[in-house]
Amino acid sequence: MDIITDFKSQLDSVLISLKKELALLRSNRPSPALIEDIKVSCYNQILTIKQLGSISVIPPREINVYVWDKEVISNVMKALETSGYGFSVQNEGSLIRVFLPELSEERRKELLKKAKQITEEHRIKIRNLRDEVNKKIQKDFEERRINEDLKFKFREKVQKEVDQTNAEVEKLLESKIKEIMD
Repeated sequence: MDIITDFKSQLDSVLISLKKELALLRSNRPSPALIEDIKVSCYNQILTIKQLGSISVIPPREINVYVWDKEVISNVMKALETSGYGFSVQNEGSLIRVFLPELSEERRKELLKKAKQITEEHRIKIRNLRDEVNKKIQKDFEERRINEDLKFKFREKVQKEVDQTNAEVEKLLESKIKEIMD
């Protein structure tokens, strides 16, 4: 049963990774994940925006960053402007307003393609994990650590977990597609 437990935790980590990667894809909805890991050069080191201030979201397309140290505001603004996301940035004292541009139809198609690519990469990881665990089960059977009934039972459980995880992956993709198209 340890094999199945380990397999479940590996599948969970694949799902967490997928959620993080999809969160980084920009949609028409603002999300702190879009900017929190943007690198800022200050204090003779590289820090992320989330290390320099608090981030809040103002729908429909605005993100506010309250920078804790006024000395680094210009550095944060420069990092946001040169991030490649096409943000327009406005300074209001310790508050930086980040405005997200409207997504063009072409950009939406690019984002959909990228979301599907990321999802497929994670599906491949799931298949590889399944293949590895099935090999371990077969090896345990060949070395007589488990009998044939257990081998088939374990394989059934593995496939059931894979099916559930793939259904979750599909839900995440559908949700992201809907978010991009809104």
